[in-house]
Amino acid sequence: MDTQLPKTSNPAVRAFEQAGITSLEQAGQAGAAALLALHGVGPKAIRILREELAARGLEMKP
Repeated sequence: MDTQLPKTSNPAVRAFEQAGITSLEQAGQAGAAALLALHGVGPKAIRILREELAARGLEMKP
């Protein structure tokens, strides 16, 4: 099941697109550290992703 990424900032959306991350599950598997290393992704985007994952009973890798 691939869930659409939640709404985050435009820079974060571009960073996810450039990294080939197109679903919430892919973001969770990539992990917070890897996502934060992407230019345009900050703590707020990570928080939004974690909240969406938690709502589906999933977790983000560290």
